Amino acid sequence: MRDLGRTGIRVSPYCLGTMMFGQAGNPDPQDCARIVHRALDAGINFIDTADVYGPHGLSEEILGAALKGRRDDVVLATKFNGSMGEDPNRGGSSRRWVVTAVEDSLRRLGTDHIDLYQVHHPDPRTDVEETLSALTDLVRSGKVRAIGSSNLPASDIVEAQWVAERRGLQRFRTEQPTYSILNRGIEREVLPVCQRYGMGVLVWSPLSMGLLTGRYRKGGPEPRNARMHWVPRHMTDERKLAAVEELIPLADQAGLSLTHLAMAFAVAHPGVTSAIIGPRTPQQLEDLLAGAEVTLDDELLDRIDRVVAPGTDLGPLDVSHVPPAVEHAALRRRPVAERAAA
Repeated sequence: MRDLGRTGIRVSPYCLGTMMFGQAGNPDPQDCARIVHRALDAGINFIDTADVYGPHGLSEEILGAALKGRRDDVVLATKFNGSMGEDPNRGGSSRRWVVTAVEDSLRRLGTDHIDLYQVHHPDPRTDVEETLSALTDLVRSGKVRAIGSSNLPASDIVEAQWVAERRGLQRFRTEQPTYSILNRGIEREVLPVCQRYGMGVLVWSPLSMGLLTGRYRKGGPEPRNARMHWVPRHMTDERKLAAVEELIPLADQAGLSLTHLAMAFAVAHPGVTSAIIGPRTPQQLEDLLAGAEVTLDDELLDRIDRVVAPGTDLGPLDVSHVPPAVEHAALRRRPVAERAAA
């Protein structure tokens, strides 16, 4: 077990993610329940979900039913912020939505409290003090035990910590970024900042949306029932596939599958608390559990560094947060009239 930041909560190095529970992955609630029970029996005590998974809360409902009688054995995390309907106010990080979203999640999960309640994505339209104030009230009411963020850049993490300190509010105790051998950008600033503030870090997509399973090969056909079937082709560009081709022999020489190599890499960083696994089937879970005891020596980690340099992203994930200044051209260009005058 590892410390979840400085919350005093202890969690397993693997966190069971439930994004695949429901229509997007496994629509069979009984099969999903078997995955949950097997994970708990194997020693995983940390489960992460979100209100938008399933979609629209179905994952939370499936998970809540599966946890009946075992809720006290689990550190239960969920997220809010994503759109939950056509109404533009049914989403985001406003107090108005936070106090509604938590009640909806509690009902779907069939519990009276959430151990870790996380802001799913940055919300540049909402003052972070507004969000922290609402979350502080939830902690004081007992509905939430700790709060966290997800997909925040390092500067936003620091700002949130400062606002919490100045205003006497609960601070984010965790961050949930993407991290894998192919996406190591958080090593530059996010992980050091989280370590500085004593934050727990649960990383998502340690297998880079399935690219690090060995099923995707350069020049090869796309695997049947592949998770990345909905990912734009530029997300699986040649740099990523070329890196996979170099990583496969490294794993073979170490006597490991590429999946086990990738998972062991994700939990080897001292700033990472837990890596989120997202099995769609019981068979996928068994494969992941088989590599849970794997550790990588320094020589092998150095060889991985030579394939993908530390702090390097070989390309974005399609579900990663894109800052508005990058996404919208108007935010990084002066108006035409100003440019002409200059």
